[in-house]
Amino acid sequence: MVKAMAIRFVSSLGVILGSSILVFCVLYVLPGDVVMNMIDPSTMSPEAIANLRHQLGVDRPFIEQFTTYFSHVLALDFGKSLVSSEPVLPKIITHFPATLALTAAASLVSVAVGLVLGVLSAIHRNKPIDIIARIVGLFGISMPTFWSGILLILIFSVFLGWLPAIGSNGWQTLVLPAVTLGMLGAGFIVRMVRNSMLEVLGEAFITTLRAKGLMERSVMYRHALRNALIPAVTMLGILIGEMLAGTVVIETVFSRQGIGRIIADAIMAKDLPVVQGVILFSAIVYVLVNLLVDISYAYIDPRVRRFQS
Repeated sequence: MVKAMAIRFVSSLGVILGSSILVFCVLYVLPGDVVMNMIDPSTMSPEAIANLRHQLGVDRPFIEQFTTYFSHVLALDFGKSLVSSEPVLPKIITHFPATLALTAAASLVSVAVGLVLGVLSAIHRNKPIDIIARIVGLFGISMPTFWSGILLILIFSVFLGWLPAIGSNGWQTLVLPAVTLGMLGAGFIVRMVRNSMLEVLGEAFITTLRAKGLMERSVMYRHALRNALIPAVTMLGILIGEMLAGTVVIETVFSRQGIGRIIADAIMAKDLPVVQGVILFSAIVYVLVNLLVDISYAYIDPRVRRFQS
């Protein structure tokens, strides 16, 4: 078990470093000029603009910029913002709790709605609850988050006045963004849990348990559900990465001050250190979450633990 986790940890480091390299290369070739976004060209001479580019280091060759960036990444130094000269890492750490709260709340919504509807859908196959669950799953997958977020704002903030539409202070401001982002994950989990449960319920050991007289509730929730959870847990690990990426849209729609809003503003200004820092930080979080998912397999299914050992 320890050896398997060590191998996954080493491979995770490779993923983090590879993602940092890819991000730098992609952002380097994108069109735009951070210096032109910072100043009014009509008020500065070409010499002053060239001097500013030299001070920021954006006029250096690709290899030199990449070497400097990569050496800083290895030292966990995300650099400074080209626009505000503010250190990137403290800025990310300051705004990350808001994004973490949103992602955690959205994950709870996804698990609660997806797990309950997925299990009920499998148990009551082709009945009204199954149809409702599949409709909810299809709605969650198909509806763009920016559109569903606007709909929720119109219904619960504008028409009903129950919840605030914007902001990031207090749990009330977290409800609508979390539901908007969580329904996306719930749609996938509903379908995954339903299909896994139906597959497990068709296994021979389920028939054996019923033949021995075990209560149906115990068969469903103690044996069938536990065996069907691994695909759902894998999907949740992937969805957390999707949710971290989705915070860019959600935090913009609901005017929340998180790292998604930071990266959206940095992309518009082509503030490369901020964009690179946020993406690298998100990649680290995503890799750590998937490590926890891998560890959870052994506790959900003992066969995985025996195989890894």
